[in-house]
Amino acid sequence: MDKGTGITHLPRGGSAVVIGAGGGIGAALVRSLEASGQFETVWGLGRHTTPALDLLDEDSIRTSAQAIQAAGLPVRLVLDATGFLHNDTWSPEKSWQQLDPAHMAHSFAINAIGPALLMKHFLPLLTREGKTAFVTLSAKVGSIGDNRLGGWYSYRASKAALNQLVHTAAIELKRRHPHAVCVALHPGTVDTGLSTPFAKTGLDVRTPDAAAERLLAVIHHLQPEQSGGFINHDGTELPW
Repeated sequence: MDKGTGITHLPRGGSAVVIGAGGGIGAALVRSLEASGQFETVWGLGRHTTPALDLLDEDSIRTSAQAIQAAGLPVRLVLDATGFLHNDTWSPEKSWQQLDPAHMAHSFAINAIGPALLMKHFLPLLTREGKTAFVTLSAKVGSIGDNRLGGWYSYRASKAALNQLVHTAAIELKRRHPHAVCVALHPGTVDTGLSTPFAKTGLDVRTPDAAAERLLAVIHHLQPEQSGGFINHDGTELPW
């Protein structure tokens, strides 16, 4: 697969939207998209942007979508770069004895329910002219078939739920927009606050900018028949 920056399979012009622009990967995606010159406008949205978008507040998601629609440019690409793995209160569980309902609820709110609400409000914005894409960042550990180590209950389960939501939304989207692509994409291990504390020696850890370039190269090659899929950062399909 060509690893160069590439989103040229999308028609030029219009707008691209990155949700989670305050994070390491999200900010890098905004930089790469702006540098590409492919879009007239690149929207970077997050809790501290204007408009502000908070995954825990559906009104903010709705308002952000309305603002983009009001700008009048066709939306060709929506990238969801949000996600929750740990904070000062919760870390990935090593045993079922560490399961905490509040931790699980927060993981599902950020990793599954929030992206589902993004699909609710942003999928209708995708223009029906030419190829368009909605891409959400999932995680390989959300694969049920690839789970051989156990642990990380909340993160695994919430990302598995996200994959199901993407697959289900893609079926509905295809009926309305046969050229659109809706996929879950695993970015690999990236040197950000989310994954760095858990990166193992020997892993291929990428900088956010390198990860963004690789992700955009994968998006470049996506075809409508791949909509609903769970795609690795090298372009291969991952097991559910």
